[in-house]
Order: sequence, then structure tokens, then C-alpha cells
Amino acid sequence: MHIHFHDTLDHEKLPVQPAEWEAAAKRAGALGQGHVVTFSTDFDSVRDSVEVIIAPPYRLQQIDMHSAPKLKIIQSTYAGMDSLHPFDMIPKTALLLNNRGVHGKRAGEYCAMAILMLTNKMPLFITQQRNKHWQRAIGSLANRQRITIVGLGAIGTGAAGWARKLGMHITGIRHGDAPHPDCDETFPMSELDKVLTATDILLLACPLTPLTTNLLSRERIALLPNGAGVINVGRGKLLDQEALCDALEAGHLGGAVLDVFAVEPIPPADRIWTAQNMVITPHMSADDPLAYNADTLDIFFENLAAYLAGKKPPTLVDMAKGY
Repeated sequence: MHIHFHDTLDHEKLPVQPAEWEAAAKRAGALGQGHVVTFSTDFDSVRDSVEVIIAPPYRLQQIDMHSAPKLKIIQSTYAGMDSLHPFDMIPKTALLLNNRGVHGKRAGEYCAMAILMLTNKMPLFITQQRNKHWQRAIGSLANRQRITIVGLGAIGTGAAGWARKLGMHITGIRHGDAPHPDCDETFPMSELDKVLTATDILLLACPLTPLTTNLLSRERIALLPNGAGVINVGRGKLLDQEALCDALEAGHLGGAVLDVFAVEPIPPADRIWTAQNMVITPHMSADDPLAYNADTLDIFFENLAAYLAGKKPPTLVDMAKGY
């Protein structure tokens, strides 16, 4: 097959390098051999022969995939599909795949850190340090906290595993109410409002879709108990940032740890920079540069094996759901 990596090799967002492809192809055995493989952002030179495109979503947005007559597989190197919605750029004759599963371990550790930051009041102490203000405050053990995790994909599962190790009471919110091995209870999204009133830490790890945009609205923030904490490792537009800042500054929420934002990079004038009891990280919670590309390529070969066997690829994107 003609497999085309539509990306440059020299930017900061972990582009797949030829040596990484060669190593993955070797791991894949016979499945990795005999392909024509190209690396460039010159789509015109490959459009007539390309059968597989491997690229991040922002690169896919730059090309006319409908003009590639042999295109069969589009493998995103990201898990989030919100930037490709409503998927009209995807030819009906091609399968869209993502790399869900890659982020779980790394993001799970980040979530454990964020949970412990909230239980130990680190967002408060960071604000006090910035203001040169000394005032003691005492946190509590994580095993006395109730955490609600919205989204139980790879990232939510990773977070739930660490919350289980910390002895927390874990409620999972997902599509449907199927049980989860690391959750004490699970509820469908329609039950979220009822669950929020008994939540000490709310962790958002779900995809951004039309149904989850502004999921944590001003009204739902008000449902959280006084002093609750919020963690967001999903997408910035899952929550109302202005309402979150208001709740932090009013003292209704005890703290927040955010890795994703409505606009990235955050504009210099955005009030979120100076909101009290807020910890900001620059969208880095889920990427491990030592493993990300290798894991993504291994997922691609799992997808390719299923495709060639006439089976459903493991990370096929359901464009009706948006993930």
C-alpha cells in the first residue's frame, strides 16, 4: 500500500520520523513490509496513488482528501476528533481512525497529580505564593473524597485506576450505565446533575462533541458542593471558563487544575491567567514523547490488520457520535 505521512518532520508536535516508522514496521512483521511510504506536506505529488494517510487533524484539514481516488484509510495521530466535525472532508469511501488508547497511562498519572494537588490545596497555596501571603490551610486524605469522572475512555480509565489506588469513592459518567472495573458506580450522562451534588472532585475526560460542549455550565458548577475541585483533561470547551473563574473567585470552588482551554494558547489578557486557586498547564497531560509515536504506529498496524481481514478496525471513529 502507499502510506503517506502528511506532516513536516521538524515541528514540536511529535511528528512521526522515518526511523520510528521503520521500527514499527519491523515490530509488525510481514504486515509492515512491502509498502511505499512517503513523508511530506506535498499532497499533490501523492494524491493519485495514496491509499493511507497518517497525520494529525490540523494537517488533514489542509488537504482535499476527496481528490485522492485510491484513499482507503485515514489514520489520525490524535484521539480527539472535534476539529474534524462535521466530517464532511472525509470521503465516504475511506475509514477514519484515531489513536485512542495512547494517552491513558500518561494522562492517568497527570490526573493522580491533579487529584493530590486538590486534596492538598496546592492551587490555594500557589495563589498565596503569588500574592506573598502566608496562611495555613489543611487538606484531607484522598480516600475521604468522592470523585466523579466524566468519560471512561483511555484517559478516564487511567484516572479511575489511580483514584482506586488512592482509595477514593469513584463515580463514572458515560454513555450508558455499563459497570466499570475501577468505578464504584456508573451513570449515563443524563444523570450528571444528580451526581454533581455529591462530588468533591469533578474530572472531565470526555470527547468534545455537540452534546458535550459547555457540559460544565454555570448552572452545573453551582450544583457542586462548596469547596469542590475541578480537573479538565478533555477539551477546553467542555466547561464555561468565565463561570469557572467566577466560582473560584467567589470561593464556591476550592480549586481547579486545567490542562485544556477554550482558546490555545491562552490569550495574554484572558482572566484565567490570574484566577485564584487555579493551576494551568499548557495542554501537556497526555503526551509521552518517549512512547507516543511508537504506540500510535502499533495501533495503526492493529487497525490495518483488521481492515485487511475484513473486520472492524479497533479505533474506527463513529462519525455519528463524533469519536
